[in-house]
Amino acid sequence: MSEVAITGIGARGEGIAEVAGQRVFVPFTLPGESAEVEVEGDHARLVRLLQSSAERVEPICPHFGACGGCQLQHLGPGLYRDFKRGLVELPLRRAGIDTAVGDLIDAQGTGRRRATLHARKEGSGYMQARSHQVHDLDRCPILVPGLGKASDICRAIQTAIGECDVAITATRTGLDVAIRAEKARARPERVAPIAERFSLARLSLNGEMLLLNRMPVVGMGKAQVELPIGSFLQATEAAEETLARLVLEPLGKAKSVADLFCGIGPFALRIAESAKVFAADSDKAGIAALSKAVRNTQGLKAVTAQVRDLFREPLTQYELGGYDAIVFDPPRAGAEAQARELAKGKVKTIVGVSCDPKTFARDAAILIAGGYRLESVTPVDQFAWSTHVELVGVFRR
Repeated sequence: MSEVAITGIGARGEGIAEVAGQRVFVPFTLPGESAEVEVEGDHARLVRLLQSSAERVEPICPHFGACGGCQLQHLGPGLYRDFKRGLVELPLRRAGIDTAVGDLIDAQGTGRRRATLHARKEGSGYMQARSHQVHDLDRCPILVPGLGKASDICRAIQTAIGECDVAITATRTGLDVAIRAEKARARPERVAPIAERFSLARLSLNGEMLLLNRMPVVGMGKAQVELPIGSFLQATEAAEETLARLVLEPLGKAKSVADLFCGIGPFALRIAESAKVFAADSDKAGIAALSKAVRNTQGLKAVTAQVRDLFREPLTQYELGGYDAIVFDPPRAGAEAQARELAKGKVKTIVGVSCDPKTFARDAAILIAGGYRLESVTPVDQFAWSTHVELVGVFRR
């Protein structure tokens, strides 16, 4: 047992202390606090607080501390905003980029519209912190009301087919439930009662549809998009709208825009209300859903959608030369290969969206070295109480 003073917060939201000259991370503690802890390597388990920070607040969820889904519910508003901005500022600083980071935009909205829960014999919920054990949940306050029965659905599925992971998305037409299981025993007759009991829109197993009562649909600008099984969707509807606004504003009066890593079209469909769009992504189902939405939506400019692996086959500077502006929104790995091609080009405006500040900083440095200026960076908070943050960066040549 050791008594420690907390001097800072690490990137994973854990308090930082020093024990016998070694840096130790203590979950659920804040700078200025002192605590009694049990040290285990470079981490410590909080036994009890000896002195609390004025920045500490009461968590909104009774499961906080046991459930590993949230890390930051004990942070007061000011410290919380500074921490999230810091997640963006530090990678940029380390990459030698001195662009000021804007204020954090709260895009939590009514809560997350999608969640992946683990269904195990011991219960259904998220993994416990630093553990492979599931913490059984009765409810999760960070989810939209439509996902209020998410844990009940998972328990019913576990009873029917055994241990599995269950991704549930709230759409305009009902719940879309996608099951992942190594030893799948599921047959339609086993899960049909579950779909009926919870009025599910769709139920799928390992990427294959089992039951379809209603096609899951989400709105994107004027368009209605049929959600493919397993396709990416922003965690909150408010975040998607906020990111789209931050993307569209710097495009100004652009008449032709390339949307790279476009997914099912959250930006492309909105951009197409005023400009021609070329959209590319490796997700075949996502491109098909985008193309169908374009065909079924009146009042859009021309949209050309192409299946293309932009990691292995990025668009070249010559292919991109005819566009007034470019938008890119890659997965967590970033867009290094595509950024190198963009840096060779002469397009005046590039807007980058990222869920990983580290890979964004790397890609931004490539663009800056190629002659671009990072005009602004805006952090967006859709993953409430977690150590994740989105951002939008605007580059001008």
